[in-house]
Amino acid sequence: MSGQIALNAATGKLEQDSIELETDVVLKNIQAILHEAGVGLNRVVKTSIFLTSMDTFGTVNQVYSRYFESNPPARETVEVSKLPKGARVEISCIALAG
Repeated sequence: MSGQIALNAATGKLEQDSIELETDVVLKNIQAILHEAGVGLNRVVKTSIFLTSMDTFGTVNQVYSRYFESNPPARETVEVSKLPKGARVEISCIALAG
């Protein structure tokens, strides 16, 4: 799956009240896309997390851990200078088909 940012599916607006909310919306969007494909987060084998500041890593990691509680996928996290629409976090993933 290509990178997802915190776009609200109903409004199309970026949710950025906090980095915690932004990360939660990103992961909910990923979860919804996977659901449409007939699989769940348990089928994710790798994620790539892009942050505009590594200072937010701890908070992003806390939210991420709520979605991947057991057997988390392989992951890489990198700091980038800019993300689409001014997002602060973007996550892409690879999941196994059902």
